[in-house]
Amino acid sequence: MRNRRVILAAHVTGEPREDNFAIETVDRAPPGEGEVLVRNAFVSVDPGMRGRLSGETSYAPPVPLGAVVGSASVGRVIASRHAGFAVGEAVAGASGWQELGLSDGRGLRRIPEGPIPLSAHIGVLGVPGLTAYFGLLDIGATKPGETVLVSTAAGAVGSAAGQIARIHGARAVGIAGGEAKRRWLLDDLGFDAAIDRLAEPDIAAAVARECPDGVDVFFDNVGNSLVDRMLPLMRLHGRIVISGQTADYNLTADERTGLKNTRAFITHRLKMQGLVVFDYAADFPRARADLTGWILDGRLKYREDIVEGLEALPGAFVDLFHGRNFGRKLGRL
Repeated sequence: MRNRRVILAAHVTGEPREDNFAIETVDRAPPGEGEVLVRNAFVSVDPGMRGRLSGETSYAPPVPLGAVVGSASVGRVIASRHAGFAVGEAVAGASGWQELGLSDGRGLRRIPEGPIPLSAHIGVLGVPGLTAYFGLLDIGATKPGETVLVSTAAGAVGSAAGQIARIHGARAVGIAGGEAKRRWLLDDLGFDAAIDRLAEPDIAAAVARECPDGVDVFFDNVGNSLVDRMLPLMRLHGRIVISGQTADYNLTADERTGLKNTRAFITHRLKMQGLVVFDYAADFPRARADLTGWILDGRLKYREDIVEGLEALPGAFVDLFHGRNFGRKLGRL
């Protein structure tokens, strides 16, 4: 059986380019004893993958040259010699940018048939939704009546975080790039306020305007330059959740902005903590049950930005770092 896949052709230095990737076709052997073969229907395009493409180790090992680019994936079993999976079942895993994924079952989970589309299981019910859930409710410890500020609020993680804040009785304020995204946050997702960062000459002044009493929880996906400007705007005992750093991924350590307003940690008794969602793996079923319930009752909405085919994936990844995505970026295979 032939398998088409996207591999890492050259380590990424600075901003990613499409020629960092290559498409190849290889033979895929049938599953052996205890293995299952999945035909992927959707794969994810994640900004957080950037660190693994540079050849450097982060919280996960780097992607070697010539290896399949990693991602979440969802599809259906087409052959199985694994007792836990039957042909035809829908499953989600992490087989990366390829048409066929072979697994020994570890990290593979069945998806219940129902009204929620397959793609959502690697979006709002996958890592992005889980990141929003645990970042906001555990690290952020969001309480009713508090003000929650979310950066990249029109993305998969940020849009879920803002809505979960609202579900838990907090006031949600989002920062996004462009008027269409700002209107979506307000009109469709029910954010209490939204800021178009492209239209604001001073983002700190804009946040101060929309959060006149300060910010209790700042859920950040951008990086140090924004965090530093938000520190003086935090309320007493505020919490800062470092979920992602899209503006910093392509910079060297010397190029990144440092934090200057750290005095606020003392004066405002602030806490700041990073988040790797896999630390919460034991609690994923509980979180998915909550997220599913909110989707079905209409309180949690999501948007997908889907490109077609393997050939479109490298360009879609590059686009992430130029703000050319709206919602969860996925590839349909």
